[in-house]
Amino acid sequence: MRRIAFILGIIHLLAGSPPGRAASSADTANLRVQLVFPQAQLSPVAKNEAGLYFKLQPGWHVYWQNAGDSGEPPQIQWTLPKGVTAGPLEFPAPQRLPLGPLMDFGYENEVLFPFSVQVAKTAKPGPAVVHAKMKWLVCKDVCIPGKADLDENVQIVAGAPATGVNQADQALVNRFIAQLPVPLPAGDTAVFQPAATGFRLAVDTGERETQAEFFPDDQDVLDNPAPQKVTPTAKGLILDLKKDANLMATPARLNGVLELAGGRNYQVAATPGAVTVVATHRTTAGAIARIAGLAFVGGLLLNLMPCVFPVLFLKGLALVQSGAEARHKLRAHGFVYTIGILVSFWALVGALLGLRAAGATLGWGFQFQSPVFLFLLDGLFFFLGLALAGQFEIGLTLTGAGQSLASRQGYAGSFFTGVLAVVVATPCTAPFMGAAIGYALAQSAGIAFAVFTALALGLAAPYVALTLQPSWTRVLPKPGAWMEVLKQAASLFMFGTVVWLTWVVAQAYGAALVAAVLSSFLLLAIAGWFLGRWPGKGWAKAVAAAFLLVVAAVGFAAPNYLVILLPGNLSPEDGRLLEQTARRSTAWQPWSADAVQRGLASSRPVFVDFTASWCLTCQVNERVALDKPDVMSAFGEHNVVLLKADWTRQDSAITQALAALGRSGVPVYALYTPGSNAPELLPQVLTPGIVMDALAKLPTAGTEGTR
Repeated sequence: MRRIAFILGIIHLLAGSPPGRAASSADTANLRVQLVFPQAQLSPVAKNEAGLYFKLQPGWHVYWQNAGDSGEPPQIQWTLPKGVTAGPLEFPAPQRLPLGPLMDFGYENEVLFPFSVQVAKTAKPGPAVVHAKMKWLVCKDVCIPGKADLDENVQIVAGAPATGVNQADQALVNRFIAQLPVPLPAGDTAVFQPAATGFRLAVDTGERETQAEFFPDDQDVLDNPAPQKVTPTAKGLILDLKKDANLMATPARLNGVLELAGGRNYQVAATPGAVTVVATHRTTAGAIARIAGLAFVGGLLLNLMPCVFPVLFLKGLALVQSGAEARHKLRAHGFVYTIGILVSFWALVGALLGLRAAGATLGWGFQFQSPVFLFLLDGLFFFLGLALAGQFEIGLTLTGAGQSLASRQGYAGSFFTGVLAVVVATPCTAPFMGAAIGYALAQSAGIAFAVFTALALGLAAPYVALTLQPSWTRVLPKPGAWMEVLKQAASLFMFGTVVWLTWVVAQAYGAALVAAVLSSFLLLAIAGWFLGRWPGKGWAKAVAAAFLLVVAAVGFAAPNYLVILLPGNLSPEDGRLLEQTARRSTAWQPWSADAVQRGLASSRPVFVDFTASWCLTCQVNERVALDKPDVMSAFGEHNVVLLKADWTRQDSAITQALAALGRSGVPVYALYTPGSNAPELLPQVLTPGIVMDALAKLPTAGTEGTR
């Protein structure tokens, strides 16, 4: 499969691709390419820095010096005045570009390849033309080769340049020069040793590193799509790298670029040596106990989140119904409810760890990034709401309402209520949960399951406490006719959740999928009518089951046919650009790692709101804190760059940014300060005072804008 895209591109090139006209820039349907010379005068005594700049259309990319599994880097051939020479193109640190089962290395949005120009003292002064013959390969769903002849008019002078530089062009060149990999500092080391499936690379940087990606200089050395496991050490890190299936011998050196947190990029030439895995964050019993304690408290507080409240309301209703039941039966239901929560958490964590081990970049709440999951969950809540409202009775109800907790059906209800509590709890992140989840997912599977078990027990604890304390159940009101009214009132909470889920679908996937969701509600209402009109009839149940199967089929099929036509199904970069257009009238801009660096480079603080439309805590924080006029005014007074990292749909760049902050879910609020090594993380539940106190600690703001 290697070079498939390149071969297709060559065929396109042979078919005919007209060269661009001779100018300093050229435009195609996919990109703009330009020679950037900040100094119009070239001198033998000056540092003549220039660059080849690509501005790409959304979703398109060009390639790094090692393109990965397909592609080719840009090439340039010079025609220069006598006495003038140009250095080779230099390549900034790349990004990973998944392509089906393959992995490419390159650049999206924009990139500049710096190069230097040397002028000999024997060069003839006067006007001259620098001519570059360019070739490149640009890819999205298909690959298209391009070429252009570029000319730049310059003035060669014998002494120091008499004119200044173009500040905007110089800032552009400087920005990408800052992204060039540099040698490891003196005293830092890099060694590697062969492992069972590849190599173990140890890099000593003098400080504990938690985030890293390695890009090999040479092709056919590493399995490019394979995930790279990072193990922090006291003075650096260890990376586990999978070798290419066709690699027959261990290389003499492991050459490549190592990208670390904070935009640090190093050129590494690792030599063979012994690598010992000794993690700095030792997972001692005490450390695990502290994190598990945080997870337990987070689970307790999760019961107060608005996404979990409807389910707890129903459990409270069931407890009122069971006030006269025997003590041992109440305990049994508390135990079964807890088992339902535990099993659900274990299943989610197992699926998440398995998908991440297979190379997927996912975080906590990943299932809410699936349109199929949202569709089916919305339909489930609507169907349960109809049952609570009295349209029909479910014998084996998932809510446990309206049934005797002493029966087998009641125990099943307790179990599935625990399952339902976990399903609706995952888009919420309570205080203390973020740090605990981020820690757990960075550790071994055993530690991850231990931490999430503590979280599950915290979520189950309030209801279990009620079932274990007989004196509390004795004060509950006696069952009666009022219970039916209360059960119907509970349907309001369920339908409120339906409204929220439908809004999430609209935000992420557009009106076409919402129409399909609403159509499924009609089918569910018909199914409920058959169950309510002819209760207990086998044929009525069969008809209702047929309608439910149709809804399930639509839920699986509709996203494939409707979402793909919507702007929301574009690439993450496309989505961010569309979002930027929609929000031009606001202060918030779409997040990217480059946007953070640009803001800091202009001496401005940067505030990043990691959010998602399915995260109720995020939405509440935005309305009660971030969008308040006095808070927005404070942002403006401190000249803060406001970035919104929307994680509503799966976005590997945002997932990696969260992992670098030690988090695996939203909300997360990061305040970056120029000159600081790490951002300040604000609490997960915000108030205007919390945000303004953090802003008050910032140094006096400058007035320089971003380019």
